[in-house]
Amino acid sequence: MYKLLSHNDLDGVGCGILAKLAFGQDVKVRYNSVSSLNREIEYFLENDSPDTFLLITDLSPNEENENRLTSYYKEHGNVQLIDHHKTALHLNDYEWGYVVVEEESGKLTSATSLFYQYLVYHQHLEESEAISEFVELVRQYDTWEWEKNENHKAHSLNSLFFLVSIDEFELKMIERLRTSDHFDFDDFEKKLLNMEEDKIERYIRRKKREIVQALVGKFYAGVVYAESYHSEVGNELAKEHPHLDYIAILNMGGKRISFRTNRDDVDVSEIAGRYGGGGHQKASGSSLTEEAYKHFVLNTFHLDPLHEDAKRNRYNLKESSEFGSLYINRREDIFLLTLKDEQWLVERNREVLDLTFSTYSECESFLKRNYEAWLARDDVFVEYLMSKVKAAKGS
Repeated sequence: MYKLLSHNDLDGVGCGILAKLAFGQDVKVRYNSVSSLNREIEYFLENDSPDTFLLITDLSPNEENENRLTSYYKEHGNVQLIDHHKTALHLNDYEWGYVVVEEESGKLTSATSLFYQYLVYHQHLEESEAISEFVELVRQYDTWEWEKNENHKAHSLNSLFFLVSIDEFELKMIERLRTSDHFDFDDFEKKLLNMEEDKIERYIRRKKREIVQALVGKFYAGVVYAESYHSEVGNELAKEHPHLDYIAILNMGGKRISFRTNRDDVDVSEIAGRYGGGGHQKASGSSLTEEAYKHFVLNTFHLDPLHEDAKRNRYNLKESSEFGSLYINRREDIFLLTLKDEQWLVERNREVLDLTFSTYSECESFLKRNYEAWLARDDVFVEYLMSKVKAAKGS
């Protein structure tokens, strides 16, 4: 008999699906939040038979349960943890722990991909094209490779996961992986997913108008409240505001906070770790602790949302080397970004700041971080140029 304790997201449930494909009725699967795992481990150690093989995937125990599992393993064996989070690497020190963040080839792992390898290696499960395709979709979504590879099928799989109950998702996937030569969605699911994509787009547009900027420690964070679509919201807001170091998404009902970044020089698992959480370099989360509540709610609630850059300009364009690029802010400051001798300069209210930048993106990032300015509309830009011409003629 087997017992699997796994995470309640797509990657964790992917492990549950593989376990049921491998062991059928001989496995009991329990899906957990990060906080509930330790209660499940304690229950297992106190109530389950020593003959039951405990599998833990996509989650890691606290220090107390690490010690309890080590004692249990020495006495009974029958414990295997498989994870892929950077914050769980110390579990490799235990005989029952197996944590791999990245393969030797440079390919990022997921709990589902590692568990699949484990099951195939121990001959609990036979490889198939359909299962391999499903596992790769889960891996690409969980590591965010899907966006780089433009693998929207992986994103759709996660959307489907949230559209139905976990039980229904499990049943659909298990039947499909048992009977199909390749993995795909059926016609009804495709229609459902198209409707969901439209809904997500509308939701993200609303959140773009609600994000605020805050300096938390040494990082500039974008803070937004969202009950749904955390990954999609975080990803789109990070692309919309590249000057921000990361996006913090607050779920007040669930008392959770998610962190997302698309920058290589920021590790949000370290930021989440400060609040007792963890995860990946670019996607992590934690409980909304008292400290997190202070930093991301109390200290930001009074702030005004960031203003979006003008979208439909024909003349005031970013990185314009001919006339420059005009920005404004709430205090009605006017900023002109211009290129001179291969260096970008910032002119604030017609006075040039004593700073130079080698790239436009660095220059714009400075402007947005320090002044929360946005690209002005064409009419403001034209009026500004005309005023400069008049001033020049008058002099």
